[in-house]
Amino acid sequence: MPQLYDRNAAKEPVNLSINGDLLSKARGLKIDLSSTLEQALDKRVSLVERDNWLKQNKQAIGELSTFA
Repeated sequence: MPQLYDRNAAKEPVNLSINGDLLSKARGLKIDLSSTLEQALDKRVSLVERDNWLKQNKQAIGELSTFA
């Protein structure tokens, strides 16, 4: 499967707002916030890209299924 983005691209600082209690618990558990967010975004981007592709190709997929 092709990569959706350059996994070796430079890291960029960002500002986020997050539930304070959740943040405290994550820090208490020593969860790597950057890594966790990257993993979650990777999964979400993949799902959205897939959904977009299916929407864009819905007609062609329907036409191909008539041959099966």
